[in-house]
Amino acid sequence: MTNALNHQASRRGFLRLTGTMGLAAGLAASLAACAPDEDGAAADTATSTGGDDAAENGTITAAISYELGTNGYDPMTTTAALTVAANWHTMEGLTELDPASREVYPALASELPAVSDGGTSVDVTLRDGAVFHDGTPVTAEDVVFSFERVLDPENASLYAGFIPFISGVTAKDEKTVTIDLEYPVGVLAERLSVVKIVPQAAASGDAEAFDANPVGTGPWQMTDNGGVSKVITFERNDDYTGPRPARAATMNWQIIPDPATRTNALQSQSVQAVDSVPYLSIDQLKASSTVESVQGFGLLFAMFNGTEGNPFADVKARQAFLYALDMDTIIGTGLTGQAEAARAFVQPDHPAFQEASVVYTRDVDKSKALFEEAGVSSFRLLATNHDWVKQCTPIIVENLKEVGVDVQFEEKQSADAYTTIDGNPEAFDAFIAPGDPSVFGNDADLLLRWWYGSDLWTDSRMHWKGSESYDQVQALLDQGLQATDEQGQLDAWHQIFDLVSEEVPLYPLFHRKAPTAWDEESLVDFEPISLTGLSFVDVGTTA
Repeated sequence: MTNALNHQASRRGFLRLTGTMGLAAGLAASLAACAPDEDGAAADTATSTGGDDAAENGTITAAISYELGTNGYDPMTTTAALTVAANWHTMEGLTELDPASREVYPALASELPAVSDGGTSVDVTLRDGAVFHDGTPVTAEDVVFSFERVLDPENASLYAGFIPFISGVTAKDEKTVTIDLEYPVGVLAERLSVVKIVPQAAASGDAEAFDANPVGTGPWQMTDNGGVSKVITFERNDDYTGPRPARAATMNWQIIPDPATRTNALQSQSVQAVDSVPYLSIDQLKASSTVESVQGFGLLFAMFNGTEGNPFADVKARQAFLYALDMDTIIGTGLTGQAEAARAFVQPDHPAFQEASVVYTRDVDKSKALFEEAGVSSFRLLATNHDWVKQCTPIIVENLKEVGVDVQFEEKQSADAYTTIDGNPEAFDAFIAPGDPSVFGNDADLLLRWWYGSDLWTDSRMHWKGSESYDQVQALLDQGLQATDEQGQLDAWHQIFDLVSEEVPLYPLFHRKAPTAWDEESLVDFEPISLTGLSFVDVGTTA
Protein backbone atom coordinates (compact mmCIF):
# COMPACT_ATOMS: atom_id res chain seq x y z
CA MET A 1 0.00 0.00 0.00
CA THR A 2 2.88 2.37 0.77
CA ASN A 3 4.20 2.11 -2.79
CA ALA A 4 0.74 2.86 -4.16
CA LEU A 5 0.44 5.93 -1.97
CA ASN A 6 3.87 7.17 -2.97
CA HIS A 7 2.97 6.68 -6.62
CA GLN A 8 -0.21 8.71 -6.20
CA ALA A 9 1.61 11.49 -4.37
CA SER A 10 4.29 11.62 -7.06
CA ARG A 11 1.71 11.58 -9.84
CA ARG A 12 -0.24 14.39 -8.17
CA GLY A 13 2.92 16.49 -7.90
CA PHE A 14 3.74 15.84 -11.53
CA LEU A 15 0.30 17.00 -12.63
CA ARG A 16 0.69 20.22 -10.68
CA LEU A 17 4.06 20.87 -12.32
CA THR A 18 3.04 20.14 -15.88
CA GLY A 19 -0.43 21.70 -15.65
CA THR A 20 -1.66 19.62 -18.54
CA MET A 21 -3.63 16.45 -19.12
CA GLY A 22 -4.34 16.70 -22.82
CA LEU A 23 -6.89 19.50 -22.55
CA ALA A 24 -8.48 20.14 -25.91
CA ALA A 25 -6.91 23.21 -27.51
CA GLY A 26 -6.33 24.71 -24.07
CA LEU A 27 -9.98 25.70 -23.78
CA ALA A 28 -10.64 23.92 -20.53
CA ALA A 29 -7.57 25.24 -18.71
CA SER A 30 -7.65 24.73 -14.99
CA LEU A 31 -9.11 27.22 -12.57
CA ALA A 32 -6.60 29.13 -10.52
CA ALA A 33 -5.62 27.01 -7.53
CA CYS A 34 -4.89 30.04 -5.42
CA ALA A 35 -6.85 32.98 -4.15
CA PRO A 36 -5.95 36.55 -3.24
CA ASP A 37 -5.19 37.03 0.42
CA GLU A 38 -6.64 39.88 2.42
CA ASP A 39 -4.05 42.26 0.96
CA GLY A 40 -4.87 41.21 -2.59
CA ALA A 41 -1.70 39.18 -3.11
CA ALA A 42 -1.86 35.66 -4.47
CA ALA A 43 -1.69 33.06 -1.70
CA ASP A 44 0.09 29.76 -2.32
CA THR A 45 -2.21 26.80 -2.70
CA ALA A 46 -2.41 25.22 0.74
CA THR A 47 -1.54 21.55 0.78
CA SER A 48 -1.72 19.47 3.93
CA THR A 49 0.64 16.90 5.38
CA GLY A 50 2.72 14.93 2.88
CA GLY A 51 1.60 11.61 1.38
CA ASP A 52 3.98 9.40 3.44
CA ASP A 53 1.96 10.18 6.59
CA ALA A 54 -1.39 8.81 5.37
CA ALA A 55 -2.91 6.16 7.63
CA GLU A 56 -4.08 3.24 5.50
CA ASN A 57 -6.98 2.48 7.85
CA GLY A 58 -7.81 6.05 8.80
CA THR A 59 -11.16 7.85 8.74
CA ILE A 60 -11.82 11.15 6.97
CA THR A 61 -14.50 13.34 8.59
CA ALA A 62 -16.21 16.40 7.16
CA ALA A 63 -19.22 18.69 7.54
CA ILE A 64 -21.16 19.59 4.38
CA SER A 65 -23.32 22.69 4.16
CA TYR A 66 -25.90 21.62 1.58
CA GLU A 67 -28.83 19.35 2.33
CA LEU A 68 -29.95 16.42 0.20
CA GLY A 69 -31.86 17.59 -2.86
CA THR A 70 -35.32 16.64 -3.99
CA ASN A 71 -33.85 13.86 -6.13
CA GLY A 72 -31.35 11.25 -5.01
CA TYR A 73 -27.89 10.14 -6.13
CA ASP A 74 -28.62 8.67 -9.57
CA PRO A 75 -25.95 10.32 -11.74
CA MET A 76 -28.38 10.53 -14.66
CA THR A 77 -30.65 12.94 -12.79
CA THR A 78 -29.04 14.44 -9.71
CA THR A 79 -27.82 18.03 -9.80
CA ALA A 80 -27.89 18.82 -6.06
CA ALA A 81 -24.60 20.08 -4.64
CA LEU A 82 -24.34 17.41 -1.95
CA THR A 83 -25.17 14.39 -4.10
CA VAL A 84 -22.94 15.55 -6.95
CA ALA A 85 -20.02 15.91 -4.51
CA ALA A 86 -20.70 12.42 -3.14
CA ASN A 87 -20.72 11.04 -6.69
CA TRP A 88 -17.24 12.49 -7.33
CA HIS A 89 -16.05 9.80 -4.93
CA THR A 90 -18.29 6.86 -5.81
CA MET A 91 -18.97 7.15 -9.55
CA GLU A 92 -16.76 7.38 -12.63
CA GLY A 93 -17.14 8.36 -16.24
CA LEU A 94 -14.87 7.32 -19.04
CA THR A 95 -12.98 10.44 -18.06
CA GLU A 96 -13.05 12.60 -14.94
CA LEU A 97 -12.14 16.18 -14.04
CA ASP A 98 -9.99 16.74 -10.98
CA PRO A 99 -12.17 18.84 -8.64
CA ALA A 100 -9.19 20.99 -7.61
CA SER A 101 -7.16 21.47 -10.80
CA ARG A 102 -10.05 20.93 -13.28
CA GLU A 103 -7.68 18.79 -15.35
CA VAL A 104 -9.14 15.89 -17.27
CA TYR A 105 -7.75 12.40 -16.76
CA PRO A 106 -8.75 8.91 -17.96
CA ALA A 107 -10.97 7.17 -15.40
CA LEU A 108 -12.79 4.11 -16.77
CA ALA A 109 -11.13 4.74 -20.12
CA SER A 110 -7.62 3.34 -20.42
CA GLU A 111 -6.46 6.61 -21.99
CA LEU A 112 -7.87 9.97 -22.91
CA PRO A 113 -9.97 9.69 -26.08
CA ALA A 114 -8.93 11.89 -28.96
CA VAL A 115 -10.61 12.36 -32.32
CA SER A 116 -8.39 12.78 -35.36
CA ASP A 117 -8.67 16.06 -37.25
CA GLY A 118 -12.05 16.16 -38.91
CA GLY A 119 -13.00 12.78 -37.47
CA THR A 120 -16.47 11.96 -36.24
CA SER A 121 -15.89 8.75 -34.29
CA VAL A 122 -13.52 7.51 -31.61
CA ASP A 123 -12.90 4.12 -30.02
CA VAL A 124 -12.54 4.05 -26.21
CA THR A 125 -11.10 1.02 -24.43
CA LEU A 126 -11.97 0.35 -20.79
CA ARG A 127 -9.22 0.04 -18.18
CA ASP A 128 -8.21 -3.45 -17.13
CA GLY A 129 -9.95 -5.09 -14.19
CA ALA A 130 -12.67 -2.47 -13.67
CA VAL A 131 -15.56 -3.77 -11.58
CA PHE A 132 -18.67 -2.21 -10.08
CA HIS A 133 -19.20 -1.98 -6.33
CA ASP A 134 -21.42 -5.08 -6.53
CA GLY A 135 -18.46 -7.08 -7.90
CA THR A 136 -19.66 -7.37 -11.50
CA PRO A 137 -17.17 -6.49 -14.25
CA VAL A 138 -17.67 -3.33 -16.29
CA THR A 139 -18.48 -4.14 -19.90
CA ALA A 140 -18.86 -2.16 -23.08
CA GLU A 141 -22.60 -2.88 -22.91
CA ASP A 142 -22.77 -1.08 -19.53
CA VAL A 143 -21.11 1.94 -21.13
CA VAL A 144 -23.58 1.92 -24.02
CA PHE A 145 -26.49 1.61 -21.58
CA SER A 146 -25.18 4.49 -19.44
CA PHE A 147 -24.96 6.87 -22.41
CA GLU A 148 -28.30 5.78 -23.84
CA ARG A 149 -30.15 6.38 -20.57
CA VAL A 150 -28.75 9.93 -20.41
CA LEU A 151 -29.49 10.66 -24.06
CA ASP A 152 -33.01 9.17 -23.99
CA PRO A 153 -35.48 12.10 -24.04
CA GLU A 154 -37.89 10.02 -21.97
CA ASN A 155 -35.48 10.26 -19.03
CA ALA A 156 -35.22 14.07 -19.25
CA SER A 157 -31.61 14.08 -18.08
CA LEU A 158 -30.12 17.56 -17.89
CA TYR A 159 -26.76 16.02 -18.75
CA ALA A 160 -27.96 15.26 -22.27
CA GLY A 161 -27.66 18.97 -23.01
CA PHE A 162 -23.92 18.78 -22.39
CA ILE A 163 -23.34 16.11 -25.07
CA PRO A 164 -25.56 17.16 -28.01
CA PHE A 165 -22.78 16.17 -30.40
CA ILE A 166 -22.96 12.44 -29.58
CA SER A 167 -25.08 10.63 -32.17
CA GLY A 168 -24.57 7.17 -30.76
CA VAL A 169 -22.45 4.81 -28.67
CA THR A 170 -21.99 1.17 -29.67
CA ALA A 171 -20.05 -1.80 -28.29
CA LYS A 172 -17.17 -2.72 -30.57
CA ASP A 173 -16.14 -5.62 -28.37
CA GLU A 174 -16.44 -6.54 -24.69
CA LYS A 175 -13.98 -3.84 -23.58
CA THR A 176 -14.26 -1.21 -26.34
CA VAL A 177 -16.97 1.25 -27.34
CA THR A 178 -17.24 3.42 -30.43
CA ILE A 179 -18.56 6.93 -29.90
CA ASP A 180 -20.04 8.49 -33.03
CA LEU A 181 -20.23 12.27 -33.27
CA GLU A 182 -22.44 14.64 -35.23
CA TYR A 183 -19.33 16.76 -35.88
CA PRO A 184 -15.75 17.02 -34.57
CA VAL A 185 -15.60 18.35 -30.99
CA GLY A 186 -12.55 19.79 -29.26
CA VAL A 187 -13.90 19.33 -25.72
CA LEU A 188 -14.79 15.64 -26.11
CA ALA A 189 -12.45 14.29 -23.42
CA GLU A 190 -13.72 16.78 -20.83
CA ARG A 191 -17.37 16.39 -21.72
CA LEU A 192 -17.41 12.58 -21.49
CA SER A 193 -17.00 12.99 -17.74
CA VAL A 194 -20.63 14.11 -17.33
CA VAL A 195 -21.91 10.57 -18.03
CA LYS A 196 -21.19 8.22 -15.13
CA ILE A 197 -21.02 4.54 -16.00
CA VAL A 198 -23.49 2.34 -14.14
CA PRO A 199 -24.33 -1.39 -14.36
CA GLN A 200 -27.22 -2.08 -16.69
CA ALA A 201 -28.58 -4.84 -14.45
CA ALA A 202 -28.85 -2.62 -11.37
CA ALA A 203 -29.87 0.66 -13.02
CA SER A 204 -32.66 -0.87 -15.10
CA GLY A 205 -34.32 -2.42 -12.05
CA ASP A 206 -35.93 -0.62 -9.09
CA ALA A 207 -35.44 3.05 -9.99
CA GLU A 208 -36.08 4.35 -6.46
CA ALA A 209 -33.65 1.90 -4.91
CA PHE A 210 -30.95 2.80 -7.42
CA ASP A 211 -31.55 6.51 -6.84
CA ALA A 212 -31.07 6.02 -3.11
CA ASN A 213 -27.99 3.79 -3.41
CA PRO A 214 -26.50 3.79 -6.91
CA VAL A 215 -23.78 1.36 -7.93
CA GLY A 216 -20.60 2.78 -9.43
CA THR A 217 -16.91 2.03 -9.88
CA GLY A 218 -15.31 4.84 -7.88
CA PRO A 219 -12.64 4.57 -5.18
CA TRP A 220 -15.29 4.93 -2.48
CA GLN A 221 -18.57 3.07 -1.93
CA MET A 222 -21.44 4.76 -0.10
CA THR A 223 -22.70 2.74 2.88
CA ASP A 224 -25.28 5.22 4.27
CA ASN A 225 -26.94 7.85 2.06
CA GLY A 226 -27.67 10.16 4.99
CA GLY A 227 -31.39 10.31 4.35
CA VAL A 228 -32.25 9.33 7.93
CA SER A 229 -28.97 9.62 9.83
CA LYS A 230 -27.91 12.97 8.29
CA VAL A 231 -24.45 11.43 7.99
CA ILE A 232 -23.25 10.08 4.66
CA THR A 233 -20.77 7.26 5.17
CA PHE A 234 -18.35 5.68 2.74
CA GLU A 235 -15.88 2.83 2.79
CA ARG A 236 -12.88 2.20 0.61
CA ASN A 237 -13.50 0.19 -2.55
CA ASP A 238 -10.74 -2.40 -2.30
CA ASP A 239 -11.53 -3.67 -5.82
CA TYR A 240 -10.85 -0.28 -7.40
CA THR A 241 -8.32 -0.44 -10.24
CA GLY A 242 -8.27 3.21 -11.35
CA PRO A 243 -5.76 6.04 -10.99
CA ARG A 244 -7.13 7.61 -7.77
CA PRO A 245 -7.59 4.92 -5.07
CA ALA A 246 -9.06 5.85 -1.69
CA ARG A 247 -6.31 6.67 0.78
CA ALA A 248 -8.29 5.94 3.94
CA ALA A 249 -10.56 3.11 5.06
CA THR A 250 -13.72 5.08 5.81
CA MET A 251 -15.19 8.55 5.34
CA ASN A 252 -18.05 10.30 7.17
CA TRP A 253 -19.82 13.47 6.01
CA GLN A 254 -22.13 15.19 8.49
CA ILE A 255 -24.90 17.16 6.80
CA ILE A 256 -24.89 20.47 8.69
CA PRO A 257 -26.65 23.33 6.88
CA ASP A 258 -26.45 25.65 9.90
CA PRO A 259 -23.24 27.69 9.55
CA ALA A 260 -22.61 28.16 13.28
CA THR A 261 -22.99 24.44 13.98
CA ARG A 262 -20.71 23.63 11.06
CA THR A 263 -18.07 26.05 12.31
CA ASN A 264 -18.28 24.62 15.83
CA ALA A 265 -17.83 21.09 14.47
CA LEU A 266 -14.44 22.04 13.05
CA GLN A 267 -13.37 23.99 16.12
CA SER A 268 -14.27 21.07 18.37
CA GLN A 269 -12.33 18.72 16.06
CA SER A 270 -15.34 16.48 15.48
CA VAL A 271 -14.66 16.97 11.74
CA GLN A 272 -11.51 17.66 9.76
CA ALA A 273 -12.95 19.94 7.08
CA VAL A 274 -15.98 22.11 6.35
CA ASP A 275 -17.19 23.71 3.15
CA SER A 276 -18.96 27.03 2.69
CA VAL A 277 -17.31 28.73 5.65
CA PRO A 278 -19.47 31.71 6.64
CA TYR A 279 -17.68 34.78 5.33
CA LEU A 280 -18.08 36.52 8.70
CA SER A 281 -16.44 33.53 10.45
CA ILE A 282 -13.26 33.33 8.35
CA ASP A 283 -11.09 35.28 10.78
CA GLN A 284 -12.51 33.35 13.73
CA LEU A 285 -11.65 30.00 12.15
CA LYS A 286 -8.15 31.09 11.15
CA ALA A 287 -7.21 31.00 14.83
CA SER A 288 -7.54 27.21 14.94
CA SER A 289 -7.69 25.98 11.33
CA THR A 290 -6.42 26.59 7.83
CA VAL A 291 -8.86 28.67 5.79
CA GLU A 292 -8.61 29.47 2.11
CA SER A 293 -11.01 31.11 -0.32
CA VAL A 294 -10.63 30.00 -3.94
CA GLN A 295 -12.02 32.17 -6.71
CA GLY A 296 -14.25 30.27 -9.09
CA PHE A 297 -17.20 30.58 -11.43
CA GLY A 298 -19.83 30.01 -8.70
CA LEU A 299 -22.16 32.96 -8.69
CA LEU A 300 -25.24 34.71 -7.42
CA PHE A 301 -27.62 35.41 -10.30
CA ALA A 302 -30.72 37.43 -10.97
CA MET A 303 -33.32 35.73 -13.16
CA PHE A 304 -36.31 37.52 -14.63
CA ASN A 305 -39.74 36.31 -15.66
CA GLY A 306 -40.06 37.03 -19.38
CA THR A 307 -43.73 36.07 -19.68
CA GLU A 308 -45.76 38.58 -21.68
CA GLY A 309 -47.45 40.97 -19.26
CA ASN A 310 -44.85 40.47 -16.52
CA PRO A 311 -42.99 43.62 -15.38
CA PHE A 312 -39.71 42.10 -16.58
CA ALA A 313 -40.89 41.11 -20.03
CA ASP A 314 -39.40 44.51 -21.01
CA VAL A 315 -35.60 44.38 -21.23
CA LYS A 316 -35.46 47.94 -19.88
CA ALA A 317 -36.83 46.74 -16.55
CA ARG A 318 -34.25 43.95 -16.41
CA GLN A 319 -31.45 46.38 -17.06
CA ALA A 320 -32.91 48.86 -14.57
CA PHE A 321 -32.80 46.18 -11.86
CA LEU A 322 -29.08 45.60 -12.44
CA TYR A 323 -28.18 49.30 -12.67
CA ALA A 324 -29.83 49.80 -9.27
CA LEU A 325 -27.39 47.49 -7.47
CA ASP A 326 -24.38 48.76 -5.52
CA MET A 327 -22.14 45.76 -6.02
CA ASP A 328 -19.26 47.26 -4.02
CA THR A 329 -21.46 47.38 -0.93
CA ILE A 330 -23.14 44.04 -1.60
CA ILE A 331 -19.77 42.30 -1.93
CA GLY A 332 -17.93 44.34 0.69
CA THR A 333 -20.60 44.19 3.39
CA GLY A 334 -22.46 40.99 2.53
CA LEU A 335 -19.45 38.84 1.62
CA THR A 336 -16.58 40.71 3.33
CA GLY A 337 -15.07 41.25 -0.13
CA GLN A 338 -15.00 37.56 -1.06
CA ALA A 339 -16.31 37.92 -4.62
CA GLU A 340 -15.80 39.79 -7.89
CA ALA A 341 -18.57 41.81 -9.48
CA ALA A 342 -19.58 40.37 -12.84
CA ARG A 343 -17.84 41.93 -15.81
CA ALA A 344 -18.96 39.11 -18.11
CA PHE A 345 -20.74 35.78 -17.84
CA VAL A 346 -17.51 34.14 -16.61
CA GLN A 347 -15.05 35.36 -13.99
CA PRO A 348 -11.88 37.27 -15.03
CA ASP A 349 -9.52 34.33 -14.39
CA HIS A 350 -11.53 32.00 -16.63
CA PRO A 351 -9.63 31.11 -19.84
CA ALA A 352 -12.51 32.34 -22.02
CA PHE A 353 -12.99 35.67 -20.23
CA GLN A 354 -13.57 38.83 -22.22
CA GLU A 355 -15.35 41.83 -20.75
CA ALA A 356 -18.94 41.99 -21.95
CA SER A 357 -20.36 44.83 -23.99
CA VAL A 358 -22.43 45.92 -20.96
CA VAL A 359 -20.94 45.98 -17.46
CA TYR A 360 -23.48 46.94 -14.80
CA THR A 361 -22.44 49.39 -12.10
CA ARG A 362 -24.74 51.40 -9.87
CA ASP A 363 -26.38 54.27 -11.76
CA VAL A 364 -29.41 55.53 -9.85
CA ASP A 365 -30.56 57.97 -12.50
CA LYS A 366 -30.30 55.43 -15.29
CA SER A 367 -32.12 52.80 -13.24
CA LYS A 368 -34.95 55.19 -12.40
CA ALA A 369 -35.30 56.25 -16.03
CA LEU A 370 -35.37 52.68 -17.35
CA PHE A 371 -37.93 51.55 -14.77
CA GLU A 372 -40.08 54.54 -15.69
CA GLU A 373 -39.78 53.85 -19.43
CA ALA A 374 -40.79 50.23 -18.79
CA GLY A 375 -43.73 51.38 -16.66
CA VAL A 376 -42.57 49.36 -13.65
CA SER A 377 -43.14 50.71 -10.15
CA SER A 378 -43.47 47.49 -8.14
CA PHE A 379 -42.66 43.80 -8.42
CA ARG A 380 -42.18 40.58 -6.45
CA LEU A 381 -38.67 39.38 -5.66
CA LEU A 382 -38.08 35.80 -4.51
CA ALA A 383 -34.71 34.57 -3.18
CA THR A 384 -33.25 31.40 -1.72
CA ASN A 385 -32.21 31.49 1.93
CA HIS A 386 -28.64 30.16 1.76
CA ASP A 387 -26.71 31.74 4.63
CA TRP A 388 -24.41 33.85 2.47
CA VAL A 389 -27.25 34.85 0.13
CA LYS A 390 -29.14 36.19 3.15
CA GLN A 391 -26.20 38.52 3.79
CA CYS A 392 -26.72 40.07 0.35
CA THR A 393 -30.47 40.25 -0.25
CA PRO A 394 -31.27 43.00 2.31
CA ILE A 395 -28.80 45.27 0.53
CA ILE A 396 -30.24 44.34 -2.87
CA VAL A 397 -33.78 45.12 -1.71
CA GLU A 398 -32.67 48.45 -0.19
CA ASN A 399 -30.85 49.39 -3.42
CA LEU A 400 -34.00 48.73 -5.43
CA LYS A 401 -36.18 50.74 -3.09
CA GLU A 402 -33.73 53.63 -3.37
CA VAL A 403 -34.48 53.93 -7.09
CA GLY A 404 -38.19 54.33 -6.36
CA VAL A 405 -39.69 50.87 -6.91
CA ASP A 406 -41.74 48.92 -4.40
CA VAL A 407 -40.35 45.44 -3.77
CA GLN A 408 -42.38 42.64 -2.22
CA PHE A 409 -39.57 40.42 -1.00
CA GLU A 410 -39.79 36.75 0.03
CA GLU A 411 -37.15 34.11 0.71
CA LYS A 412 -37.52 30.33 0.78
CA GLN A 413 -35.39 27.24 1.10
CA SER A 414 -33.85 26.38 -2.26
CA ALA A 415 -36.02 23.32 -2.98
CA ASP A 416 -39.19 25.22 -2.02
CA ALA A 417 -38.20 28.21 -4.13
CA TYR A 418 -37.75 26.13 -7.28
CA THR A 419 -40.93 24.18 -6.59
CA THR A 420 -42.69 27.55 -6.41
CA ILE A 421 -41.45 28.89 -9.75
CA ASP A 422 -41.06 25.79 -11.94
CA GLY A 423 -43.65 25.94 -14.69
CA ASN A 424 -45.54 28.59 -12.75
CA PRO A 425 -45.01 32.02 -14.35
CA GLU A 426 -47.64 33.58 -12.09
CA ALA A 427 -45.54 32.89 -8.98
CA PHE A 428 -42.74 35.45 -9.30
CA ASP A 429 -41.31 38.42 -11.15
CA ALA A 430 -37.59 38.30 -10.30
CA PHE A 431 -35.53 35.60 -8.61
CA ILE A 432 -32.18 35.66 -6.78
CA ALA A 433 -30.26 32.42 -6.21
CA PRO A 434 -26.76 30.91 -6.30
CA GLY A 435 -25.54 28.56 -9.02
CA ASP A 436 -22.40 26.69 -9.99
CA PRO A 437 -22.52 24.40 -13.05
CA SER A 438 -18.72 24.36 -13.04
CA VAL A 439 -19.09 21.22 -10.88
CA PHE A 440 -19.81 19.49 -14.22
CA GLY A 441 -17.08 21.13 -16.29
CA ASN A 442 -15.23 24.37 -16.86
CA ASP A 443 -15.42 25.14 -20.58
CA ALA A 444 -17.56 28.16 -21.48
CA ASP A 445 -19.92 26.16 -23.68
CA LEU A 446 -20.95 23.90 -20.80
CA LEU A 447 -21.40 26.82 -18.40
CA LEU A 448 -23.52 28.72 -20.91
CA ARG A 449 -25.62 25.69 -21.82
CA TRP A 450 -26.55 25.05 -18.20
CA TRP A 451 -28.74 28.15 -18.12
CA TYR A 452 -29.21 29.34 -21.69
CA GLY A 453 -29.51 26.00 -23.49
CA SER A 454 -31.79 24.05 -21.15
CA ASP A 455 -35.57 24.04 -21.53
CA LEU A 456 -35.87 23.73 -17.75
CA TRP A 457 -34.30 27.15 -17.35
CA THR A 458 -35.21 28.96 -20.56
CA ASP A 459 -38.80 27.72 -20.83
CA SER A 460 -40.03 26.59 -17.39
CA ARG A 461 -38.22 29.20 -15.31
CA MET A 462 -37.19 32.39 -17.11
CA HIS A 463 -39.80 32.05 -19.90
CA TRP A 464 -37.33 33.40 -22.43
CA LYS A 465 -37.46 30.55 -24.96
CA GLY A 466 -38.89 31.62 -28.32
CA SER A 467 -37.56 35.15 -28.17
CA GLU A 468 -35.23 36.50 -30.85
CA SER A 469 -32.31 36.67 -28.42
CA TYR A 470 -32.92 33.06 -27.36
CA ASP A 471 -32.68 31.92 -30.99
CA GLN A 472 -29.49 33.93 -31.46
CA VAL A 473 -27.87 32.34 -28.42
CA GLN A 474 -28.76 28.81 -29.58
CA ALA A 475 -27.19 29.48 -32.97
CA LEU A 476 -24.03 30.83 -31.36
CA LEU A 477 -23.80 27.87 -28.98
CA ASP A 478 -23.89 25.52 -31.96
CA GLN A 479 -21.36 27.68 -33.79
CA GLY A 480 -18.92 27.62 -30.90
CA LEU A 481 -19.18 23.89 -30.28
CA GLN A 482 -18.65 23.11 -33.95
CA ALA A 483 -15.72 25.49 -34.40
CA THR A 484 -12.59 23.61 -35.42
CA ASP A 485 -10.18 26.07 -33.84
CA GLU A 486 -9.81 27.79 -30.47
CA GLN A 487 -10.35 31.29 -31.82
CA GLY A 488 -13.57 30.25 -33.53
CA GLN A 489 -14.90 28.95 -30.24
CA LEU A 490 -13.87 32.07 -28.37
CA ASP A 491 -15.46 34.33 -30.97
CA ALA A 492 -18.82 32.59 -30.59
CA TRP A 493 -18.67 32.57 -26.79
CA HIS A 494 -17.74 36.24 -26.63
CA GLN A 495 -20.72 37.13 -28.82
CA ILE A 496 -22.93 35.26 -26.34
CA PHE A 497 -21.30 37.10 -23.42
CA ASP A 498 -22.24 40.39 -25.11
CA LEU A 499 -25.75 39.29 -26.02
CA VAL A 500 -26.73 38.02 -22.57
CA SER A 501 -25.23 41.12 -20.94
CA GLU A 502 -27.62 43.21 -23.06
CA GLU A 503 -30.73 41.01 -22.80
CA VAL A 504 -30.14 39.68 -19.24
CA PRO A 505 -32.85 36.99 -19.02
CA LEU A 506 -30.61 35.59 -16.29
CA TYR A 507 -27.29 37.16 -15.36
CA PRO A 508 -24.57 36.90 -12.71
CA LEU A 509 -24.33 39.61 -10.08
CA PHE A 510 -20.94 38.40 -8.92
CA HIS A 511 -18.63 35.39 -8.98
CA ARG A 512 -17.78 34.38 -5.45
CA LYS A 513 -14.84 32.80 -3.72
CA ALA A 514 -15.51 29.46 -2.03
CA PRO A 515 -14.10 29.48 1.53
CA THR A 516 -13.01 26.12 2.94
CA ALA A 517 -11.55 25.40 6.37
CA TRP A 518 -9.67 22.27 7.39
CA ASP A 519 -7.20 20.74 9.85
CA GLU A 520 -3.95 20.60 7.92
CA GLU A 521 -2.31 18.47 10.61
CA SER A 522 -4.66 15.53 10.03
CA LEU A 523 -5.56 15.70 6.32
CA VAL A 524 -3.02 14.53 3.77
CA ASP A 525 -2.76 16.29 0.39
CA PHE A 526 -6.06 18.08 0.89
CA GLU A 527 -6.77 21.03 -1.43
CA PRO A 528 -9.62 23.54 -1.18
CA ILE A 529 -11.68 23.83 -4.34
CA SER A 530 -13.53 26.63 -6.09
CA LEU A 531 -16.61 24.43 -6.43
CA THR A 532 -19.56 23.85 -4.14
CA GLY A 533 -18.70 20.99 -1.79
CA LEU A 534 -15.53 19.21 -0.70
CA SER A 535 -13.27 16.78 -2.55
CA PHE A 536 -11.33 13.97 -0.90
CA VAL A 537 -10.28 12.43 -4.20
CA ASP A 538 -6.64 11.38 -3.68
CA VAL A 539 -6.67 12.66 -0.09
CA GLY A 540 -5.61 10.75 3.03
CA THR A 541 -5.66 11.25 6.77
CA THR A 542 -3.22 10.71 9.61
CA ALA A 543 -5.95 9.50 11.97
